[in-house]
Amino acid sequence: MKLKIFYNKSVHENAAYYYELAKQSREKAEGAKIAIEQTKKEMKESRTKQDKTDIRVKRDKAWYEKFNYSFTSEGKLMIGGRSAQQNDQVFSRHMETNDLFFHADIQGGSAVILKGGTTATEQELKETAQFTASFSKAWVNANASVDVYAVKKDQVSKHAQGGFIPTGAFAISGQRTWFRATALSLRIGIDKSGIQLIPSISKSKLEKELILIPSKKGKTKSSLAKSLAKRFEAHPDDFLQLLPNGKSETCLVQT
Repeated sequence: MKLKIFYNKSVHENAAYYYELAKQSREKAEGAKIAIEQTKKEMKESRTKQDKTDIRVKRDKAWYEKFNYSFTSEGKLMIGGRSAQQNDQVFSRHMETNDLFFHADIQGGSAVILKGGTTATEQELKETAQFTASFSKAWVNANASVDVYAVKKDQVSKHAQGGFIPTGAFAISGQRTWFRATALSLRIGIDKSGIQLIPSISKSKLEKELILIPSKKGKTKSSLAKSLAKRFEAHPDDFLQLLPNGKSETCLVQT
């Protein structure tokens, strides 16, 4: 190793120069070591965070999960079409004699079947009406409420004398049971089965729950899904499949 000697400096000054130079080198090396360790830590945290977002536990889905669905506070299943084609499927494939058919009194909306509806309590009927209202065009319009009706299976038909019934529409006959000015509102939270979306008036309790209401100034469906995914540590797609179309606002449930 070659050392440069400064002739205009004393032996002690030359030694002090190289001592300071060595000190600076050690400090730089130590700083580089710390920076490397910090970078490794940040990369590990980033990968862990990414893994939580990307890795999804696959499970077998129930047949009704391809539809809009929820359960009454007494455990009865509500299912509704996400499209005109699914409205037809819900009625033709899944409606039985002891079920009830619900629809909001507005053009455009989910045709909802309450399984075992003919034996449902008044509370369950109101819950299903609210679920039906929330999955109608009224949510997209940001309406506060809408009228909803319910009928039995033999009152619903896909055939009309002298007329054409388009996909997703139905001919209704006889007297309807009305649920006037039904509020559009849902609750979302977690129970032992996972993430659940239920009518706000449901007596069921959820953890970390929020209330959803329609709002022209609210978040879009995709934006809300991302926000809820962070709150519930889930994937946004899990919420896109549950949420109604249109913009929504959230608020905490008052206890």
